Amino acid sequence: MQRFTNPRDIYHGKGALEALKTFEGKKAVICVGGGSMKKFGFLDKAKSYLEEAGMEVRVFEGIEPDPSVETVMKGATFMQEFGPDWIVAIGGGSPIDAAKAMWIKYEYPNTTFEDMCKIFGLPKLRTKAHFCAVSSTSGTATEVTAFSIITDYAKGIKYPIADFEITPDVAIVDPELAETMPKKLVAHTGMDALTHAVEAYVSTACSEFTDADAIHAIEMIQRDLVNSYNEDMTARDNMHTAQCLAGIAFSSGLLGIVHSMAHKTGAAFAEYGAHIIHGAANAMYLPKVIAFNAKDATAKKKYGIIADYMHLGGASDDEKVALLIKYIRGLNDQLNIPHCIKNYGANSYPTEQGFVPEDVFLKKLPEIAANALLDACTGSNPRQPSQEEMEKLLKCCYYDTEVDF
Repeated sequence: MQRFTNPRDIYHGKGALEALKTFEGKKAVICVGGGSMKKFGFLDKAKSYLEEAGMEVRVFEGIEPDPSVETVMKGATFMQEFGPDWIVAIGGGSPIDAAKAMWIKYEYPNTTFEDMCKIFGLPKLRTKAHFCAVSSTSGTATEVTAFSIITDYAKGIKYPIADFEITPDVAIVDPELAETMPKKLVAHTGMDALTHAVEAYVSTACSEFTDADAIHAIEMIQRDLVNSYNEDMTARDNMHTAQCLAGIAFSSGLLGIVHSMAHKTGAAFAEYGAHIIHGAANAMYLPKVIAFNAKDATAKKKYGIIADYMHLGGASDDEKVALLIKYIRGLNDQLNIPHCIKNYGANSYPTEQGFVPEDVFLKKLPEIAANALLDACTGSNPRQPSQEEMEKLLKCCYYDTEVDF
């Protein structure tokens, strides 16, 4: 038996933020990040719409990119003191992911972060509050998913929280919010969305329900991502829909080891100058993982189907896989994303020598590989790697060498 779960309501299209006016409750807390939602007026709009609905509203702001365990605990305390019956998270993936974890702790104060990380092991939520997610970026799709990514900076590891209980009750997908994204964010979130769709399509947990969403998302991303990056706002609006479809696909169809590796490398080298931004990590690792997974016959056939839908050509599945990899690498070039960790600069742009020294990478490699194998996304990957294979794959992602195993 499989399960396909979405928010009860998805409000989409320009002006969808006004749906907040229709919410019923007494108190709402808005969780928001570093200031762009305030700068562009969307925070004030959300607050006024909720007040128009008759609610007392308080704001928890300043949620950082790659939110920490500490921020989650602080936000949960804020909620426990205020007692909201609606939690509204507005912004990119970070404030929404953080608010999901805060929600768990708010409803069950004795829950530890370790408890939250037990895959599909959460207690029933909605005993105190319902949850609304308003996305401002076009990639994570956390507004429709059963996942949240929280970083333990003491360990240098990003942990996925995975449970259908944290699927939002309401998702608001208003493209007006996404039109404010800077170009670099358009590139990273767009490649995150493409990775979601591709991984969901070949996942061992896929189904007809998830395949349909994944394939259409891929078609839309192929059509619209580069144009969105180049400031075409019609394409930008379309990408906001495409990333949501990709999110619907992977929330029930799950992901694979591109995400496992991205989760475990993202914060692993922070002391050397930067994070490896999640979407950029996905973009670098996806071609390598496709080559690795294509050694599995079922996965190879499905990659071939993706290439067919993208009209990439190829007379055999082997040719189609090669053309798909070539296309994704070309996309990274157009979006100014490097091909490997070695060339990943501190500002995420390609550079001759990135911020991760070779000796540091090799020293951390066994632990990163072991952690990636334990990641929640690994179990649904179509080909299960060994420790040795994961280390070899990560080396390919560092040096940009061919995957021949």
